[in-house]
Amino acid sequence: MYQDNSSASRHSIERVQTGVRVEKRILKVMKALAEYHDLTLGDLIEGIVLHAFEGKCTFGAENLKLIAELKNIYHLDLDASASHKLVERPARRRRPS
Repeated sequence: MYQDNSSASRHSIERVQTGVRVEKRILKVMKALAEYHDLTLGDLIEGIVLHAFEGKCTFGAENLKLIAELKNIYHLDLDASASHKLVERPARRRRPS
């Protein structure tokens, strides 16, 4: 994932807080990938989305290999074919202590 940190390429923006719900293992992989690249999770998501909006792949071969390793670590067995087909199971009820 390429980061151009030169001041000439900076854009002034306004960010908003959001309450997005994401599949647990996907989030773990995304957080680990962001940490690996010393990015915030928000920065990682923005980069992925901006690339997707242009029909570009966000990640090169090395990052895809890292993502595969992280998916293995976090037992993420979902791929693009699962997109828009995820059904949330009911929350587990905790037993009273």
